Amino acid sequence: MKMINKMQGYYYFLSGIWPLIHLESFINITGYKNDIWLVNMVGLLALSIGITLLIRPFHLLGLLVALSFLAIDVIYVQNGTIATIYLVDASVQLVFIAGFVFLYYKRILSHLRRHNSIPLD
Repeated sequence: MKMINKMQGYYYFLSGIWPLIHLESFINITGYKNDIWLVNMVGLLALSIGITLLIRPFHLLGLLVALSFLAIDVIYVQNGTIATIYLVDASVQLVFIAGFVFLYYKRILSHLRRHNSIPLD
């Protein structure tokens, strides 16, 4: 799971710092924004989460952040508030979520097998 947290850490670091260091290119790709302060705040939050995941992986934090970004991306693309380019981010979040689900499943299965709770076939 540390590998997923590292990948998330780099992704959130880069996506968080992008609008902070070059707002113009961020807006060119993602569409016009009325509230630049909100873009900066979300950028700082993503950057902070990215740094946290890179320094010390927190699996639950990683999963919950991915679920949060996925929900916002899908809901607000669907209702027309944000550009469809955000579905690219939603796809990345789905990869992170699938990775966590797969690893949690493997961990639970391994635990059950060690304790003879399920057959080994």
